Amino acid sequence: MIKAICKSLCAPCAALLLGGNALWLATDGFRALTEESARRLYAAQSRPEVPAFVLEDMDGRILRLGSGRGHDQKTTLVGFIYTTCPTICQTSGSDFAKLRDRLKETRLHEHVRVLSLSFDPTRDDPRQMRLYADLHGADGTIWTIARLQAATLSSVTGSFGVRVIPDGWGGYQHNAAIHVIDRKGRLTGIFDTDDHEGILNAVRNAP
Repeated sequence: MIKAICKSLCAPCAALLLGGNALWLATDGFRALTEESARRLYAAQSRPEVPAFVLEDMDGRILRLGSGRGHDQKTTLVGFIYTTCPTICQTSGSDFAKLRDRLKETRLHEHVRVLSLSFDPTRDDPRQMRLYADLHGADGTIWTIARLQAATLSSVTGSFGVRVIPDGWGGYQHNAAIHVIDRKGRLTGIFDTDDHEGILNAVRNAP
């Protein structure tokens, strides 16, 4: 009887552990209890290089993200959004506005650029991004709203380990975090959007 119960319980458990995401967690020696914490641990320890990507901002200008941007590049703080999100992306916008103000207060803004990147390039054209920018006070000086190219969408989100899942109602479920890219184009840390002190310390310590 006990063996039968164990079999019935272990079969689905084994299937779960053999899934790609759970297997990734297992390779971390169970130090990371969730996929998100594993993602953050990997960034902090491995500091993977972010490939070069082309973006379009809220004014229709072309920007570049990742390695190969030249030696004058700044530390970049990146968050992923879609501007029509009625909940978490609006909260993230408020957190980004407060972070921008903290960067000014600490005089770190001269060494940093902040990007909110839309993974919904079809709906988030420059006009729509400008509406979001105006709502949250992103004027492009420190903080800019930009969109990924459809052709490189999966490649970019994959490089950051970001999961974007359609919710069936025209929206998405996705990771809400701020990703720190140092001046060498490496992903060196991932933080909650309201962890301003942690982010500022990461900027101060960025090579």
